[in-house]
Amino acid sequence: MVSFTQASGGDHRFASMLDLIQAGEEALEYARSLLDSPPDEAIHTLNDIVLGSPIPNPPRVRDCSLFIEHLQPAFLNMARIIAVNSDDPEAEYERLIATGNFERPKVFSEQIIYYVSDHTAISGPNELIIAPPETRQLDYELEFAAVVGKTVKDVGPQEAEKAIFGYTILNDWSCRDVQAVVMASQLGPARGKDFDGSNTLGPCIVTADEIGSPYGMDMAARVNGEEWSRGSTSAMHHTFADAITYLSSGRTIYAGEVIGSGTVLSGSPFEIGKRLKDGDEVELEVAGLGILRNRVQLSS
Repeated sequence: MVSFTQASGGDHRFASMLDLIQAGEEALEYARSLLDSPPDEAIHTLNDIVLGSPIPNPPRVRDCSLFIEHLQPAFLNMARIIAVNSDDPEAEYERLIATGNFERPKVFSEQIIYYVSDHTAISGPNELIIAPPETRQLDYELEFAAVVGKTVKDVGPQEAEKAIFGYTILNDWSCRDVQAVVMASQLGPARGKDFDGSNTLGPCIVTADEIGSPYGMDMAARVNGEEWSRGSTSAMHHTFADAITYLSSGRTIYAGEVIGSGTVLSGSPFEIGKRLKDGDEVELEVAGLGILRNRVQLSS
C-alpha cells in the first residue's frame, strides 16, 4: 500500500480519500503517476497499518432499493415479527397479510426509492459493531455502493455514469425488531438503522476504470466462515446511473457522496430465517472489491 501523502511531499489533495475525490480527475491522474515510482517511505504492508473506512466522512449517504427482489420476502418476515407477540401469532400473521400492506409496492420498480442514512455513523473494516441495547435481532445486509466523483445536477444517464468515482462494499446493519415497529409509521426504518457504526464501508474504493461494468459481480456473505448469502450484481433492477439521474433531478449531488445499492436477494439473515449471535464474525465479499469483515457485539 502506498501513502500518497508521503509520496507527494504532503500534497493537501492526498490528505484523505474525500480530498482526493473532491480534487477531481487531475489529482487522480497524479496519484496514478505516483504509483510508478513511489519513495520507499511511502510504502507500507497491510500488516503495518490498520485500515479504516476508505471514506469515513462522506458529505451524504443514501441507500437505494436498486435490488428489488429481496423486498417481498423482507416484507413478509416483517409481518412475522409484528405478529409474534399476539395471542395467536399465525392467525395475526394471516390477518396482516390479508390487508395487502405487506406486498411489495409497484413504486419500487417504477422509480428509485431511497432513504438518507446517517453519514456520521460510518464504520470500517474489522471494527466491532455494537448493537444498540434495545435490539435482539441485529442483521447484516449484503450491499455495495457507488462513490460519486464530481458534483452534478440535472444529469442524464451517460453523464451520471461518468460521475462515478468508484465502488466499495456496504454493510447496512439493521435492528430488525426495532425496524418492524417503527416502519408502522410509514416514515421509513428510522431508529432501526440509526446507531453508531451502522454503515460499514470498505475495505477500499476501487475506481470505476478498474471495474468496468459493475453489473456482473458475484456477492457472498459468510458468518464464522459459513456461507449464508449469495447473489450477483447482475440482479439489480435499477443501475447506479439510474439512481444518480433520478437523485440529481432538480437537486445537487456532491463529490464524495455514497449511494448504496440496497440488499441483494437473500442478502440478510432476516430473509433466510437465521439470526446473528454475540461474537459472530460477518464477512461480505463482492468480486473485485474485496472482503469487508466485522465482528458483532449483542446485548444479552
